[in-house]
Amino acid sequence: MDRGVATIDAVISDAASGWRLDRALAQAVPTLSRERLKALIASGAVIGADGPARDPARKAVAGASFRVEIPAPRPAHNEAQAIELNIAFEDEHLIVVDKPAGLVVHPAAGNLDGTLVNALLHHCAGQLSGIGGVARPGIVHRIDKDTSGLIVAAKHDRAHEGLARQFKAHSIDRRYLAIVGGVPVAGKGIVDARLGRSSANRKKMAIVGGDAGKHAITHWQLIKPLREAGLVECRLETGRTHQVRVHMASIGHPLLGDPVYGRTKAAHRAVLETLSFQRQALHAARLGFIHPVTSAALSFESTMPGDMQELFNQLVV
Repeated sequence: MDRGVATIDAVISDAASGWRLDRALAQAVPTLSRERLKALIASGAVIGADGPARDPARKAVAGASFRVEIPAPRPAHNEAQAIELNIAFEDEHLIVVDKPAGLVVHPAAGNLDGTLVNALLHHCAGQLSGIGGVARPGIVHRIDKDTSGLIVAAKHDRAHEGLARQFKAHSIDRRYLAIVGGVPVAGKGIVDARLGRSSANRKKMAIVGGDAGKHAITHWQLIKPLREAGLVECRLETGRTHQVRVHMASIGHPLLGDPVYGRTKAAHRAVLETLSFQRQALHAARLGFIHPVTSAALSFESTMPGDMQELFNQLVV
């Protein structure tokens, strides 16, 4: 056996008898997605009593045994870095992190290291069975660098695909706390407005008309009126880039401290300067989803970080 290949023994369950082989094996091997197993079958890496099983559509037989040979995942090209993480939950399938403001999620031009991905590569060393054959964490949603709060990452293909399906179906419970300028009179509402790149500034997002951009819906509710401001909870029905920031600004209540979409009133400018608050007042406070492997309903909550709490305290009427 090649020392770079891991082996898993799988037995087809009674319930999976008659299913396609790739589907039956996905039930038997919870850490591998059906698509990954389909590729392994096609490559001859799934071996039964009669040799390699090369047809993923063949009918599975209850009790049949297979040896699944999995090539070692290729190392990620990003560097593993020992960056401290606040972990809300972790098992062999996924990890939920409470991200501090200022931490970039994914390496990109201008931020090639010092990111959440670099931190996860270090923290999860030896636990990542590979996303698409690469030993890296599966990031299915992102939080802006200067937004704090909860984010989930997968450790293998099966978890990654399961989480991605829930995000695509908009079944993830994502709620943000935001401190906005002005007190929303209505108390609650829904912003249903498509988002796309701004024609005036490609680095900004904007509300776009017609069929341009992407469908985006934000449900908002005033939690507490503040001094010419308000603490608002925003529940995302969709998860688009800068969604909360653009949607709240569009109804006349931009996030305090937002350097891109905010319009700071004189009443707040001195408070922000005194506190050295230099980010959008936005925190991913709640994250709920169905565990993609165990099917358990999971829900996590995170309290406002210190800087937002200080801002809130200064604005309490």
